[in-house]
Amino acid sequence: MSANKRVVLSSDHAAIELRQAIAKHITDLGWDAVDIGPTTPESTHYPLHGRAAAERVASGDCALGIILCGTGQGIMMAANKVEGIRCGVCSDTFSAKMIRAHNNAQILSIGARVVGDSLALEIVEAFLATEFEGGRHATRVDMIEGA
Repeated sequence: MSANKRVVLSSDHAAIELRQAIAKHITDLGWDAVDIGPTTPESTHYPLHGRAAAERVASGDCALGIILCGTGQGIMMAANKVEGIRCGVCSDTFSAKMIRAHNNAQILSIGARVVGDSLALEIVEAFLATEFEGGRHATRVDMIEGA
């Protein structure tokens, strides 16, 4: 499958089950899920997993990413440290659409302890179904990037 249909997924220990459910769901939607773990419930460090996923997107290996931790906040902060990455935390479908349409975010972060499983799947669908609008938003994304 081409990189434009590849979605990298990663989480810390707090979100393994939800991450795996999302991986199955996006595969059912026709995307190629690249699940980079972890696979065991031992405590792990979300910054390592956020960076690893962001690096896969930044390199072009995957078009998009979905990352999870308890709140979605810490792993998002780690992902945003990778040059060129724009990642937002979403707990509703509107925000998931807007980070794609207006901010051209490549990575979605979800708090596994914040949203329920059904809502998380809806958020993922909204994120994956939305394209960047460009136009005036491209100017703003350039400003975010420091151009």
